[in-house]
Amino acid sequence: MVRSFSRSLLVGLLLAIVVLSGCGKKHEEPAAASGVKEYVVGTDAAYVPFEFQNNKDEVVGFTVDILNAVADKGGFKVRYVNTPWEGIFSTLEQGDRDIIASSVTITDERKHSMDFSEPYFVARQLIVIRQHSSRIRTFHDLKGKTVAVQVGTTGEKAMQKLLGKHNSHIKRFDSMPLALRSLDSCGIDAAVGDNGVIQNYEKTHPSMLTIVDDRESLVPERYGFVVKKGNRELLDKINKGIKTIQSDGTYDTIYRKYFGNR
Repeated sequence: MVRSFSRSLLVGLLLAIVVLSGCGKKHEEPAAASGVKEYVVGTDAAYVPFEFQNNKDEVVGFTVDILNAVADKGGFKVRYVNTPWEGIFSTLEQGDRDIIASSVTITDERKHSMDFSEPYFVARQLIVIRQHSSRIRTFHDLKGKTVAVQVGTTGEKAMQKLLGKHNSHIKRFDSMPLALRSLDSCGIDAAVGDNGVIQNYEKTHPSMLTIVDDRESLVPERYGFVVKKGNRELLDKINKGIKTIQSDGTYDTIYRKYFGNR
C-alpha cells in the first residue's frame, strides 16, 4: 500500500507539472504574437515647447508628440527617459538609449558618429524686440546692441559670430523664456532664438514682442531623431513613420497645437 500510494502521488505530481507548464506557454503567447518592440528614448526635457516635463513629471512636448505618432505609424513603441544633455549621446553609444529625441540639429560632423532620421522640424533663428521698437530690422542691425540668448544654442553661436565670442553685449540665460523676459529690462535690446520656442512664447505674450525674421542672414537648421550608427532597421521604422504622418495630416495637426498655422 505504501509503494502504491507513492507511485500514485508521483504520477499526480508529474501530471500537475505538465498542466502548469502548458498554462505557462498559453500565457506567454499573446505578448510574443504582438511582436511590437519598445525602444528607450533619451530626452533632455528642458526645452519648451519641444520637450519638457509637465506637473506630473511626464516628458511631453512637440518632439514627444511627433515621435509618438511616428512610432504608431512605424509599428513600434517608445518609452521616454529624461536624460541630461551633457552625455546624452554617450547613452546611445553604450546601449542605454535606442533613440535620442531632443531637438538635435542634423550636422555633417554628428553624422560621422551617429545616424539621423529625416528631418521632423526646420528651425530658424528669429530676432525678438520689444513692441513698437524700430531700431532693429535685420540681423546685422544687432551690431553694437545688447542681445539675450540661451546658453548652448544656435542663437548664441550666431551672436558670437556677429559680435565676437566674448563680447559683453551677449547676455546668456539658462532658458529661452528667461532670455525673452529679459526684454523687459531697459538694458536688453533684442533676443535671438529658435522659431519654435519663440512662436510658442508669443502665444501668451502677443502684445509684448515683435518678431524679425531675417532669413537671408540666419541659415535654418533641421532637427532629426538620432539612432546608433548602423542601426538601419530602427532608422527605417522612424523614417517610415515620419513620411506617413507628413502625408496623412497628422504632422500638421501636431504642429498647429504648439505653433499655430505654418
